[in-house]
Amino acid sequence: MVNFLPFHVPELGEEEITAVVEVIQSGWLTTGAKVKQFENEFAAMVGARHAVAVNSCTAALHLALEASGVREGDEVIVPTMTFAATAEVVTYLKAKPVLVDCTRDTLNIAPDRIEEAITLRTKAIVPVHFAGHPCEMDQIKDLARTHHLRVIEDAAHALPARYRGKMIGSLSDITCFSFYATKNITTGEGGMVTTDNPDVAARIRTMSLHGLSRDAWNRYTAQGSWYYEILYPGFKYNLTDIAAALGLAQLQKCERFWKARDRLAGLYDEGLRDLPEIIRPHIDAHVQHAWHLYVIQLDLDRLRIGRNEFIERLQHAQVGCSVHFIPLHLHPYYRDTGGYRPTDFPTAHDAYQRIVSLPLYPRMSDHDIERVISVVRDIVQGSRR
Repeated sequence: MVNFLPFHVPELGEEEITAVVEVIQSGWLTTGAKVKQFENEFAAMVGARHAVAVNSCTAALHLALEASGVREGDEVIVPTMTFAATAEVVTYLKAKPVLVDCTRDTLNIAPDRIEEAITLRTKAIVPVHFAGHPCEMDQIKDLARTHHLRVIEDAAHALPARYRGKMIGSLSDITCFSFYATKNITTGEGGMVTTDNPDVAARIRTMSLHGLSRDAWNRYTAQGSWYYEILYPGFKYNLTDIAAALGLAQLQKCERFWKARDRLAGLYDEGLRDLPEIIRPHIDAHVQHAWHLYVIQLDLDRLRIGRNEFIERLQHAQVGCSVHFIPLHLHPYYRDTGGYRPTDFPTAHDAYQRIVSLPLYPRMSDHDIERVISVVRDIVQGSRR
């Protein structure tokens, strides 16, 4: 019997085990020295002046919007081709997420559609680096400057990605990263905010732990004080030292992980190149793709089956896969509250019916990649018009 090839398996080794055990043995489990070290090393890696660790990218986005002054009645521009978190954090602040279509090639937010969506109520733009391919940040930042808007990058997929030679995390007002179990480095659950603005960093840090004064962070250490003050009504979004220990070990492997992903993506490209039914991921010449996902698009005009049956056949062949994403405007909440029709965002709607995310992670062997390629080729060859 053929073993099932999962869509993702995290790469964890003795370094991560040792790091977590050391934290447990230290007796200090929650936010402490390991979190601070993780923040410092992460900031240095991406080239940002400040980094604040939190317990998810969702928390990072929420805090970033709050620190940017987004309030009730404001509007925030987000792509429809994204995960739930990008837009739902806007609703946390009683603001309105304004959805925008994507480009046909990278599936990133379309800059020309952003401009059409800007109103007097717009406060921020949240570009999402889909699958790890950076958005067109020059155009987005130009729009933001013209209209006095904050740019908050959703870089959940984009570590380590580069745009015109600069690391994602060092380009915009605020950037938010994810360390969820499936991400390019993981802390199980976790996130990071990077910024060059010390006031934004301070606000995010304070709001990430109940709005307490800074003294509260150290009140259980020998140098700390029992006294603290509630400065603002904050949230419970801090990262633990256990998670940060995982993150530090993973951070040391980040470049190696990326090189493995990049090489495996190249094997996919080569193995699928001669199939006109399969549209491989597009890569602009001026970016470094993080390769969080390898997303193919099916040319359905050349096939007798649809995307869903294509996935069923992959799964029948014991190959895991996924779909990233169901566009937000197709979900009941956004469809009903925004009054959206499926065709209001035609590029995203069309792409959704054709996209499939194939397995891609450093633990995959060349044989694993060859197996996926073989299955895809068999499905295509048996389903041509």
